[in-house]
Amino acid sequence: MTNIAVFASGSGTNAENIIRYFSNNTSIKPALVISNKKDAYVLQRAEKLNVPAQYIPTSQFKNNPQHALQILKKYKIDFIVLAGFMILVPVDILKEYENRILNIHPALLPDYGGKGMYGQNVHKAVIAAGEKQSGISIHFVNEKYDKGKIIFQATCPVSENDDPESLAEKIHELEYEHYPPIIESVITQE
Repeated sequence: MTNIAVFASGSGTNAENIIRYFSNNTSIKPALVISNKKDAYVLQRAEKLNVPAQYIPTSQFKNNPQHALQILKKYKIDFIVLAGFMILVPVDILKEYENRILNIHPALLPDYGGKGMYGQNVHKAVIAAGEKQSGISIHFVNEKYDKGKIIFQATCPVSENDDPESLAEKIHELEYEHYPPIIESVITQE
């Protein structure tokens, strides 16, 4: 059994989608949700789905990553999936889980990535640049924002009528459709 931890900072729609996708899987189990925000709705989603959830403050991630590693070991976590996790993963965790941390980004990397490029910021930049398509990028996580090896990308058109909200809806559909099966394929190829 491969135990996965989902790291999220916000509402947790992707986290919930991942948990539901693997709910009847016999070899991959969502075993833990971790958030760096005490009031993140993802913690409530996890509780409703009977997945243990932990709040670890951002300051503790940055100043004492060993605390997070102890929690990951306690839950026997083999693989980490980021789903809207808004802080850089500490180097200690990256080393412990080398090539076993995935992230999804709401644009076609290497464009529109990096610090500050998340959520509506990405969609506004894509529209402002007059791009004809956007999409998602699923990639391994390293010590720099959105710079890890890209595993998968999917695209959607950007129409003249799109605003950041309508583009976000298209991106969410791609995320929900593709992220869980890509997670599964990466884990099963290990």
